Amino acid sequence: MSGVQWIWQRPEWPAFTWQADALAAPLRACVQAQGTLLGMAGAVDRADELHGQLDTLLQNIITSSAIEGETLNVASVRSSLARRLGLEPDSKPSPRSEGAAELLLDATRNIDRPLTLERLLGWHQQLFPGEALPLHSAMHVGELRGDEPMQVVSGRLDRPRVHFEAPPRAGLEAQLERFLQWFADSRADAGLDPLLRAGIAHFWFVTLHPFDDGNGRLTRAITDLALAQADGQAIRLYAMSASILDDRSGYYRVLEASQKGGLDITEWLQWFLATLLDSLQQAIARIERLLAKARFWQRHRDVVFSPEQTRVLNRLLDGGERGFADGISASQYQAVAKVSKATATRHLADLLEKGCIEKLPGGGRSTRYRVSPARRAE
Repeated sequence: MSGVQWIWQRPEWPAFTWQADALAAPLRACVQAQGTLLGMAGAVDRADELHGQLDTLLQNIITSSAIEGETLNVASVRSSLARRLGLEPDSKPSPRSEGAAELLLDATRNIDRPLTLERLLGWHQQLFPGEALPLHSAMHVGELRGDEPMQVVSGRLDRPRVHFEAPPRAGLEAQLERFLQWFADSRADAGLDPLLRAGIAHFWFVTLHPFDDGNGRLTRAITDLALAQADGQAIRLYAMSASILDDRSGYYRVLEASQKGGLDITEWLQWFLATLLDSLQQAIARIERLLAKARFWQRHRDVVFSPEQTRVLNRLLDGGERGFADGISASQYQAVAKVSKATATRHLADLLEKGCIEKLPGGGRSTRYRVSPARRAE
């Protein structure tokens, strides 16, 4: 169509369409993964569940900011979340951490509270508390963006590349009201899958880009709200923003292509569901590690360990980036346990004898060890 560069310029905007057949399989996979995740979570100890929720919320906040290139203080955000979950009553986090925590908890817990312009403006204020803003900032905080064109650009100042331009400021209130009304009405639409609704909400709001800054983070908060409305329990167990960050270039690539395309947003929804599935699978793997850890300590409840052995075993059982996925060597044991080389060798030999760890293939100075798998009889 002549003169049309962006999806919002099309006369049929925002009457999105998609190819249901192409989305059926990824939708089924996500729903099955949600069910698996909820079923496994029911077997987790209450204290572990609370700490798991804390870690998931923390990961969501930190990675959602990282997608936009912003770094938050991890300890401060964790402290703010822990206080709200009743885990650290005396913490004193920063205003920015407080705002980020309040926003995400509001989005994922107050799922029946209507999403209104007033609520959105409040979320925006929480993202940018006064103490955290630079002096002479021209940003409209708690207000819709100014009259200047809203563009996403990259490249040199004299030769910028425009990846996207949002709808003009004139008429933005009406555009937002239309979105908010759809968000309210679509929750009861039996013909619209709740996970597709979350994907549509994400794409629609980020395309409107109604604020000077923070649009991406607010978009992901709205997505979390929609996902929480789809299943109020599972949302506390996975962090979709972390999976978006893992494929950040893919995220921006599919957004740009879809925002320059027609009203058929199948490609965007395919990417959204694949990324949601990845986040669910990561959460399942984390709970599997939690349950395996609980079973390990139950099996060895009568065994006496040194504090250093316990620390190293917990690191191995926790897995993840700091969990020595390729096994642990004597020198790594020495560093983690803060013991001498001779003590590290003795501790590992003791754990071998007790059946707690086993050698991985290889040998010599490069010998590595992992936690012994549970026997089938258990």
